[in-house]
Parts: sequence; C-alpha cells; structure tokens
Amino acid sequence: MAEPSKYLIVGASAAGMAAAHTIRAHDPQGVVTLLSQEPDPPYFRPMIPFMVSGKKRAEEIAMDGCGPYTAQEITVKTNARVMSVDTKKKSVSLDDAQTFAYEKLLLATGSRPYIPSEIEGTNAPGVFALRTLADARNMAQRVTSTDHAVMLGGGLLNLKAAFALLERGIKVTLVVYSPEVLSQLMEPEDAFLLRKALDKAGLKIRTGASATGVNSGPSGVTGVALDDGTELPCQMVCIGKGVRPNVEFLDGSGVQVENGIVADATTGTSAPDTYTAGDVAVTFDPVTGDRVMTALWTNAVEMGRCAGQNMAGVKTAYTGTFGILNATQVAEEPFVSMGVVHTKGKDLEIHTHRTEATYAKLVFGPAGDRLVGALFIGDITNAGIYRYVIRNKTPVAKFKRQIIDHTLHYGHFLT
Repeated sequence: MAEPSKYLIVGASAAGMAAAHTIRAHDPQGVVTLLSQEPDPPYFRPMIPFMVSGKKRAEEIAMDGCGPYTAQEITVKTNARVMSVDTKKKSVSLDDAQTFAYEKLLLATGSRPYIPSEIEGTNAPGVFALRTLADARNMAQRVTSTDHAVMLGGGLLNLKAAFALLERGIKVTLVVYSPEVLSQLMEPEDAFLLRKALDKAGLKIRTGASATGVNSGPSGVTGVALDDGTELPCQMVCIGKGVRPNVEFLDGSGVQVENGIVADATTGTSAPDTYTAGDVAVTFDPVTGDRVMTALWTNAVEMGRCAGQNMAGVKTAYTGTFGILNATQVAEEPFVSMGVVHTKGKDLEIHTHRTEATYAKLVFGPAGDRLVGALFIGDITNAGIYRYVIRNKTPVAKFKRQIIDHTLHYGHFLT
C-alpha cells in the first residue's frame, strides 16, 4: 500500500487540480495526492484544439507553473486507473493492484465521449472523439493524410476541432441532426450570426442529418454514410455527441450515483469524508433548482475550489452550477449564453434585439421581475454583471430597461 494521504483526489484535471491547490492554501502540511488515468501530467483541456492546429505544443498547455497551479508538495500519479473505492476502509484500488489510503477523498473523475452504438464502424483508424491530449496528438498526426474531415455533432468542442482542421488547410463538413449548430446553448433562430460567421470561414454544414456508419479501408476512414442514403468521402471523422460521467468504478462503494455522483450543498457525497466535483458531479442549477451536470471547465474549477475548502475544514456552500453557461468565440464571433435560453412553450418574458452585427436575447421569469437567462452574440459587454443578476436572483425593477437595452453597468448597483 502506498503512503497514506490526508487528501486523495481521483482525477487531475480542472476540478481535481483546483481542489488540490485550494487544500494546500489552507493546509500546508497534509499530504495531497492526485491519481490521473491519463499518461500526461495535468494540462488545460480547453486548449487541446491548438495541438491539432499546430499553434501549441504539449508543454505549452501544461498546468504546472501556470497561474494558481504553482503550489509545492502536491503529488500527481499518472497512468493510475482506479478500479474500486472502499469508503468504509477509506482506500482506493488501482488496476495494477496498488491501494491508496486516505482521510478525505475527492472524486473528480470527469467524463468520457459518448460514441453512439448505432453508428457502425467507429473503431476504424481515423475516427476520433477529441477529449484528451492523446486524442489531439493522434488527430494532428492523421492530418498529414487527410484532405476532408467530417465532424458528427454541432457542439462547441467539435466546432473548435473543426476550426483547428480548417487552419491546417483541410476541408471540413459538420453534420448535425438539429436544425442548427450549438443547439444546447441557443435556439436555432438565435444562431444566425454564428451560422453566417461559420459559412464565411469555409465550414460546410449539413443540418437535419445523422450518420449511420463510418466506411473504411486498409488506411482507415474512407467516408461517412448518412441516413438519407448519401456518403461523404473523407479520411477523418470526429465525433462530438456529448459525454458520459466516469462512475463505473463506484459500484458497491456506498457513494450515491444517479447518472453522476450526487453532491450536497457542500459538494459532499453520501459517503463520509467523500466529496465530488467537476463533470462527474450532479449539483443544482441556481436559477431553476433542477439537478444538473455540466462539462464546463470554469464550473469544474469553481466546484473544485469549494470541495477543497470543505476537505481542508473550511465549511463552504457551493452556489450551484448554471445548466447553461458558456462564454467563448466561434469563427471570430464572441458570444455568451447563460441561464434559461430555450424558451419555446414556456411561460417567460422574452426580449430580443438584432442588428447586422449583434444579437441579444434577455429572458425574464413569468412575473417579469427576475432575469433568468441571457444570450449575447457580437457584443458581450458587461456579461459578467448579467451573470451576477441571474445567479443571485436580483430584483430588476429599478434597472429592467437597462437590461433590455443591454446598457446595464456596475453603476446601477451603487444605489
């Protein structure tokens, strides 16, 4: 058995690393050990598309030495695949028969790509689901023998992967079953500016279509068969159909799992001295109160910090995870989507403003006295203030007009 750890963290990505460094800030002495299934040291996962485009090397996206990730005496064990957890004996077992004892445990095992079983041939060389640094390396290597790539799924990571490939001079076709891209972050009619930017960038998009299979030959992928009977010839396929939480190793552990790991108000689980954070955690949406899981880096960091404080004895309540919260840029078009943005068939008050270069959608509750969602494309000025108003359920009567006009600023809170 390895040396016992006061703090054992399973998972060394955003949530796990944030928790480790938060613990160290409160407890300079307690042994902190992170177990990572991946062969690489911790890295900034949102940056892996830059590995595909060739703009970054692996060492340039490493977390060690960047920003807050500089604390000493934190041990990260790579290639450490956890097979089981015994919360009564307070020990974790790996696939190589090693065991690790702990006093406090954090489960931050994240998620893995979902590969639909109905799509045949997904094991062929040249099929990827961009999730890890290893995936990015393999995709970058495949680029040298690729003229055309097909992306299955219109989510944000697949769009970023598509642009990484476009930058390498590869033709890219995006296939989505939904009427428009980014359907999880906005409704189809909201996406017109982003679609215009994607078209201008040279990305080909097929909506209302699904893949039935991946065709291949001796060199790997040769094409994608669609449900309308057509085939898209290609040499690379990237699948972005969502993720599934990594929880299988928890069978018999006593940790409550309902799709993901159920977290309480302090990120604690149903087992004593056991916490959870990140993609694998089931928390709550502060706007709707619904139980939610999100695969967003910023949420994972915030949750990891909260878990770290509680593990170190600083009791802290987690403020909740927006079911939708994303701020990024696609095809040089910035956008922010947060809170309730899918409004069809719901009793909500909705205001939209559209120009040639900008789009804003503000969503209020049925009584019109609370902001519950916002979408900004093109102009994302002061988006952080709107996030504050939504998360804190701030009464908006005194500055509702400024919210609707997208002129809200910090001065409105001084009185």
